[in-house]
Amino acid sequence: MIRFYCEHCAHKISARDKDIGRQGKCPKCGKVVIVPTESTIIDFLCEYCDRTISVPKRHAGKKVVCPRCKNMFIIPVIHAPGSDANQDYSGDLIDRTTDSTHGLTLMDVPEEYKLKEEPPVKSSVYEQAIDRRQESEETEPEGHRSLPWFIDIFLYPISKGGLSTIGIILFLRILTDFAAAGLLIFCLCIGGILGLVIKIVVYYSYIYWYFTECVRESARGGLRAPIILASMPGLGDMVRYFFRILSCYAITLGPVTFYKGYTYFTDIETNNVILFALLTYGMFFFPMGILAVVMFDSVHGLKPALLVRSIASTFFHYCGLVILFYSLGILFTVLYSRIRIVSIRGSFFSWFILVYILSNIFLLYTLLISGHLLGRFFYRYEDKLYWEV
Repeated sequence: MIRFYCEHCAHKISARDKDIGRQGKCPKCGKVVIVPTESTIIDFLCEYCDRTISVPKRHAGKKVVCPRCKNMFIIPVIHAPGSDANQDYSGDLIDRTTDSTHGLTLMDVPEEYKLKEEPPVKSSVYEQAIDRRQESEETEPEGHRSLPWFIDIFLYPISKGGLSTIGIILFLRILTDFAAAGLLIFCLCIGGILGLVIKIVVYYSYIYWYFTECVRESARGGLRAPIILASMPGLGDMVRYFFRILSCYAITLGPVTFYKGYTYFTDIETNNVILFALLTYGMFFFPMGILAVVMFDSVHGLKPALLVRSIASTFFHYCGLVILFYSLGILFTVLYSRIRIVSIRGSFFSWFILVYILSNIFLLYTLLISGHLLGRFFYRYEDKLYWEV
């Protein structure tokens, strides 16, 4: 496994050994990167507090300050076995330990290579970006839950970013509905089309863009909905996210939708075997399809070979994800039906509050949790998926 930093945004990337020299896209900034011939990242433990630290290889021998305990120490040098045959530092080494993950030997820096009184220096914009990245990792969640997972997942939207986004989306829903209704009254046919376009461009595109961000942040280990208002893309990019999700639906659940519509409008009797087979196919592949489209940031994630291989390598874990994913949908459906029953007995105001406002809040809440489940699945089983994103 080759591990290296993106030279543009300092994001850590992993790739297979056979992909040396190949080009790819950074999952964070989207810029082109080339897989180096060897790993450019070294992992080691702080000698004072045992915190795992990752730095570029070229920093070996420099003085650094541990971000946790604030003690200063020298970054050790990591040599591949056999690469040090012409030099003997045995008199300067304290201990040698083998890192089972990388198959390398971890050694203290020989005395003549230590930087005596040289303060830590940031020699380039790239190194500063890496340092900022490491500092930000100190404040981000480590990916470990403080509560049992089946409780903590329902707290995912309860954050400043999640609640504020739900409020913004709800406001956009009201705004676009009023705009669509006004256009429909003004001009029956054209107004209806314009109203639909407005809802897609403004409302649905924003929802699915934020949904993809929740998937990505959870894939990095995030446990709460992110605050990303400052990094919002343009309307064109958000519309593109919407159509990517729509393309995923078309490929996975599109066949069963088409078949059901065809039998309905042509009065042909529905074949339950065909219907069940298409529905099973669509529901089973849909979650993995969404995850692949989001993480690859492209519809190329919907390649059949990729989806089948990914599901096969994580089959039992993926089956658990599918059950959880659709259980959330069932839960929302039950809550929505109960809300409608209660609202029928009340006034228009109670209908507006219960059905229009509350049901939309439940829908958005469920959508964010679904995105978190998908991203969390990638976070836990990234090594088995081998997606190189």
